[in-house]
Amino acid sequence: MSRILLKTEDHSRDSAAMRYVYPVISRRAGGVSVGINLNPNNACNWRCIYCQVPDLRRGGPPPIDLALLERELNDFLQQAVAGDFMATRVPAGARRLVDVAFSGNGEPTSAAEFAEAVAIAGRVLAAQQLAGKVLIRLITNGSLLDRIAVQSGIAVLGGCGGEVWFKLDAGTAAGLARINGTRVRPEVAARRLACCAALAPTWVQTCLFRLDDALPAEDEIEAWLALLAPLAPALAGVHLYSLARPSLQAEAPRLGRVEAVWLEQVAQRVRLLGLAAHVSP
Repeated sequence: MSRILLKTEDHSRDSAAMRYVYPVISRRAGGVSVGINLNPNNACNWRCIYCQVPDLRRGGPPPIDLALLERELNDFLQQAVAGDFMATRVPAGARRLVDVAFSGNGEPTSAAEFAEAVAIAGRVLAAQQLAGKVLIRLITNGSLLDRIAVQSGIAVLGGCGGEVWFKLDAGTAAGLARINGTRVRPEVAARRLACCAALAPTWVQTCLFRLDDALPAEDEIEAWLALLAPLAPALAGVHLYSLARPSLQAEAPRLGRVEAVWLEQVAQRVRLLGLAAHVSP
């Protein structure tokens, strides 16, 4: 395994020299996140303009070798818990194993084996006596929540005490198209978000940034808040964040971070809806 020190600015998927499993330091999760990449071919059904995946393309993942995934996850967690990984690869302030996160280089729920992969994560955590101590998280754009198989996988995750981080970067069709490269309508995104929240504890995650040096327009913020408002009682909260690592998409030169003070002002408006709001500038 590589001896390179992990840092929040680098979420390289090959940091453990494994096909599916990779560790990162997550500023939002607050420690070491063990990523599971079900899209090793860099294919996704969305194209977010802030995405840090190199050579991103449209599409879905190849078949997943579930036996290899289980071996990799088991071996890595043993290194993280009983080996020298934390001492040699992780800065002192982040030496805490916080989650096993389905994220990676594309939409994880697009894998036909998604539900089986979630079950594997639960089984490995239980075998290593980490169930209830290390969360299973799904980081998703929510686009495939209408599929029964995806709902089944999220229900398994919820049954293991896990949670979902559901991407929602805008509240209008134009904003979703501009930021995420999707034609999804806001009301459809809202319906899928409600479905997800009924299956597992669900946080909304929203990336806010400058585009061509301009802050997100007020009408976009208002539309986003209006979409969240009726769903607030069913949601765990909202993660607001800005750019931590450079985009690898063509729009990268047009993007910039928003100020922490402005992000906190948006968070205060979220809290007025009765929702928890966590901020990562």
